[in-house]
Amino acid sequence: MFRGVQHINMDAKGRLAMPARQREPLLALCEGQIVVTIDTQTRCLVIYPLPEWEVIEEKIQSLPSLNKATKRFQRLLLGYATDIELDGNGRMLLPQSLRDYAGLEKKLVLVGQGKKLELWSEALWQAECEQALEESGPEAELPDELLSLTL
Repeated sequence: MFRGVQHINMDAKGRLAMPARQREPLLALCEGQIVVTIDTQTRCLVIYPLPEWEVIEEKIQSLPSLNKATKRFQRLLLGYATDIELDGNGRMLLPQSLRDYAGLEKKLVLVGQGKKLELWSEALWQAECEQALEESGPEAELPDELLSLTL
């Protein structure tokens, strides 16, 4: 399980080092074989261990592509999906198209999301957090299953 927020840096060539806290589970789960794609609802990237991505990809491909909205969703999510392998030092190289989509520059934020990770530009992550805190109440859009949790 991936959890927590970590601030990391990316070099001018688009390389970043996965923090040890996240690298170790990635190596154990998938030997460093990951898939990076876009989040279609926000301007961030999503990093999946390869076995997790394969399950999602199969579900996406089974959707009826005659529906225009579904077809657009498939094109974006599958079209941007990129196989990446962590090198021996736990680094990865992000393609320019993915960096452009998410507005990634030097300062990044890696956010654990259970079975996946999100990668944000630091500025967009801060804006996302501020917006979430300004919402009209934390219960406004939560499903009943989450409202019934006691933390």
